[in-house]
Order: sequence, then structure tokens, then C-alpha cells
Amino acid sequence: MSKIRTTFLWLGLFAGVSAFAFTDMDMDGVDDKIDQCPGTPFTDIVDEKGCSIESVLVQNHYDLIVGLAYSQYNYRQNSDTDTLTTSLQADFYRGNLSAQLALSYYNTDGDGYNDNGMNDTTLSGYYAFKNVWRPGLTVQVGGGLIFPTYDSAYDNNNLDIFASLHLDYKRGSANFFGGYTYTVVGDDDVVTDTFALRYQNTNAFNIGAGYTFTPKIYGSLSYFHGDSIYEHVDATESLSVYGFYSIDTHWFVTGNYALGLNDATSDNYVALRLGYYF
Repeated sequence: MSKIRTTFLWLGLFAGVSAFAFTDMDMDGVDDKIDQCPGTPFTDIVDEKGCSIESVLVQNHYDLIVGLAYSQYNYRQNSDTDTLTTSLQADFYRGNLSAQLALSYYNTDGDGYNDNGMNDTTLSGYYAFKNVWRPGLTVQVGGGLIFPTYDSAYDNNNLDIFASLHLDYKRGSANFFGGYTYTVVGDDDVVTDTFALRYQNTNAFNIGAGYTFTPKIYGSLSYFHGDSIYEHVDATESLSVYGFYSIDTHWFVTGNYALGLNDATSDNYVALRLGYYF
């Protein structure tokens, strides 16, 4: 018998003995004789006992949120105007990726002034880098488009574009966060013989802290500062309290109250939202 054929014979015998000695029906890499979790999905990562640790499949999740908000504007041109806004938000989650569609309808009532209609519609996307530099730190980058669904009286409303950066650091039950957004405003300036309306790109940032009181209850306190889209108009500043309550695995509610800190900001803003996660 040739040396080559002898080698293949021994390899065949070794493979046969190995196949007989090691069986793995669920193909998780753990011998069936010590596999304490037989039948684990092929896409799961298992421990030394053959039990699932996590799935390599990334699942998709969604939520729908409806809301109602009330605000009191204190701008120089509409100092006594109250606004009621209804909103609809849809979110998509896939691993570290997320996307959001937000639209709303307003109804404004004031002294000698009434108006209603759609606000601009926002479509955005984000990616979160988790445990960056140190455990518990998440850095989220994103951006989006603001579609001109608001019916401007001057017919000058155009597409806006924004980019954002958000940091969140979790330590125990507490978290500390901050964010920055830059928006390129595409609206056309309006200049007449009697007045001029000029737009500008805006910067906005927020900073705050939150606490998870129970697995169902979370609250936070934050400060917000944002440029006006109009030139020569003061930036808005507000102090905000936010709360989240999980009713069950699907339903949740959020509440938000913001106190205006200067004359360019709504004196009071209150919002209540109901969401469904699936």
C-alpha cells in the first residue's frame, strides 16, 4: 500500500472515531452529552453549557407616539398668543441605528390673531457608539431633513438640514447628557419697503442629568439654549423637567414641562405623550 493511501486511511479512521465520539445536533459547538440547552437556534451565541447568551440576529423595533402640547409665546410680535399642538411621531430601531419621523399640527389663538396648520415635518437618522472610551458612555451622531410643510404667508419656506451630536454617560441609576445641533436654514429672506425678514443658520445645545427611580420610572432635568432662525432676535433659553413611565412592555407615557428663561422663549410649555412600542 502506498504511503499516500495509508495516510488517507488513518485520516478516515480518525474522522470516523471523532464523529462517533462527538455529536452536536443543534450545531452550537457543545457536545450533546453535556449540552444543557439542546435545540438552541443556529444564530445564537452559547456558553460552555450550550445555553444562549445572545443572538447574532439584529431585531427591528418600532414605536408610535401621539402627543398634545400647550405653550405661551412671549415674542415681541405675539406676546399674548397661546398655542395648542398635536403631534405624531414614528421611530424605528435596529441595533445601534434609529430613525424618526415627526409631524405636528398647531392651533394658535391670541388677541386679534388666530392661525392653524401644519408645522414643518422632520425626518432624521442616528447611530449610537456605545461604551466609547469608557463603560457607560454612549456617543450618538445623526442628522436629518426638515421638510417645508408649514404654510408660510410669504411662500418662502424651504428645506432645512441639520446635524447633531449627543453624549450620554450612565453611572449606576444616574445619567448625565448633553447635545449639540447645527441647522442650515433654507428659507428665503423677505425684504420689502416697510420691513426685512432675514434668516440665519442656528446652533442649539442642551445639558442635563437624569435618574432611573425604578425599571418603570425615569426623570431628568435639563437646560436648553437655541438660536432663533431670525437674525437680530434673541436666542431661546429654557429649563425643562422630563418624566417617563412604562405602563407595560408595550405602552408608555412621557411628560415634559419647560420654563422660559427670557423674553424670547415661551413662558410655559407643557406636553403629554402616549406611546406604543412593538
